Amino acid sequence: MDNTKLARINELARKSKAEGLTSAERQEQALLRSEYLEAVRRNLKGQLDNIDIVNKDGSVENLGKKYEERYGKKGN
Repeated sequence: MDNTKLARINELARKSKAEGLTSAERQEQALLRSEYLEAVRRNLKGQLDNIDIVNKDGSVENLGKKYEERYGKKGN
């Protein structure tokens, strides 16, 4: 997510607290927030895919694969 979208999210949040938002602004805010959350999830998944844990028995487990097995979700 680029900085302009993040700045817009913050701008809408401040405006919401100060004076309220129009319905179009509420829709824009919801869309921007969902894009932001998706970007955070994608980045976290990328980090997990690069982390391996060595268990006490010596086996190696990838955190990304462990997450997929536990929650049944594929990363982007």
